[in-house]
Amino acid sequence: MTSAPAAPPARAYRRLGVEERRAQLLAAALTLFAHRAPDDVSIDEVAAAAGVSRPLVYRYFPGGRQQLYEAALGSAAEQLTLCFSEPEAGPPTERVGRVLDRYLGFVDQHDAGFSALLRGGSVAETSRTTAIVDGVRRSAAEQILLHLGRGSGPELTPAGPRLRMMVRTWIAAVEAASLIWLDEQKQPAAADLRGWLVDHLMALLAATAASDEETAVVVTDLLNQETADGPAGRLATLIIPVAGRAAHLLPPG
Repeated sequence: MTSAPAAPPARAYRRLGVEERRAQLLAAALTLFAHRAPDDVSIDEVAAAAGVSRPLVYRYFPGGRQQLYEAALGSAAEQLTLCFSEPEAGPPTERVGRVLDRYLGFVDQHDAGFSALLRGGSVAETSRTTAIVDGVRRSAAEQILLHLGRGSGPELTPAGPRLRMMVRTWIAAVEAASLIWLDEQKQPAAADLRGWLVDHLMALLAATAASDEETAVVVTDLLNQETADGPAGRLATLIIPVAGRAAHLLPPG
C-alpha cells in the first residue's frame, strides 16, 4: 500500500505594517484598474488579488471602491508624472523622445484603465479624480517647457501665453493620440508613434514661432542644441523639400 503524498508546506503568514499593507492593496487595485474600467472592479476582486479578506480592504479604505480608486489613481498619477521627468542634458528633441518612450510604455501597461480614466464617463469620476488628472497634464506641460528653456524657477524665464498654450495643446494631442493608438490595437509601433509626436511638437513650435517672438527665440535656441542626425535634423531633411514646393505662394521680390 502506497502512502499518500505529503501535503505541500503551508505558506508562512507574515503580518505587514500599515503602510506596507496599504501599498499591497493599492498595487493589487492598480493591476485590476490597469486593464478594466473602474466600474467593473469590485472590492471582492481587489481582496482576492491581494490575498486578503474583504473586511481588511474596508479597514484600510472605509470609503469602499471610490476611495480605493482615488488612491490608486493618485499612485498611478505619480508614476505618470515621473515619466515626464528627464535630465536637461543633450538635444531637447532627444529628451522629449525619451519622455515619450516612458509615457507610451505606461499607456501600454495600463491600456483599459488609461482609456477609462481619460475618456471619463465613469461613475467613479469625481471632482477629485478630475483634479488628479489635470494635475498630471499641468505637470507634464511644465516639464516640457523646462526643456524649452522656460519655467517658474528663480533663474528661469516664465513662458508667455502663446508658448504655454502651444505646449498644452501638444500635451492634449499626445493624450488623444494615445487613446487612438489603443483603439487601433497599438498600431503603428510605439517607436513610430513617438517619432511622429516629436515631429508634431517641432511643427507646432515652428508654426507658433512664425507669429510669436518668444517662441521664435525658443526655436532658435532649441535648434542650436540639435544635431544633424537627431530628430530635428531628420525632420528638416524631410520638410525642407516639401516647403520648397510652396515657393510659388510667396510674394515676388
